[in-house]
Amino acid sequence: MSHPIRSASMLPLAFVLAATAALAAKGDSKVIFVNQSNWSINELYFAPTSDSDWGEDHLGKHTLAKGDQLTLTGVACGTWDVRVVDEDGDECIVESVDLCGDTDKWVIKDSDLLACQAATE
Repeated sequence: MSHPIRSASMLPLAFVLAATAALAAKGDSKVIFVNQSNWSINELYFAPTSDSDWGEDHLGKHTLAKGDQLTLTGVACGTWDVRVVDEDGDECIVESVDLCGDTDKWVIKDSDLLACQAATE
């Protein structure tokens, strides 16, 4: 299933994914983030909706340039918030994403990033 980024919370631009080996179990999900925007994505986070801490940046010192993708595996079943930050520091947050036992593809487009930016101005 492919999900476009949307500004569900109308908060800054950001997507997040906190997955650790300890969370990996039967029924876990795989999430693929694809950057189809003209901006590099410099930070990517994914955290349980119930957690107020975003945790680690899953890109680390890397960026997702146009056409790049990142695959996260072992994402425990649950409800997650996703946060991305682009090269300009603009961020976008998508809240309450339900994942369990499947593969989701998140495509980041110019229109998504611009909508989040407009919503925060």
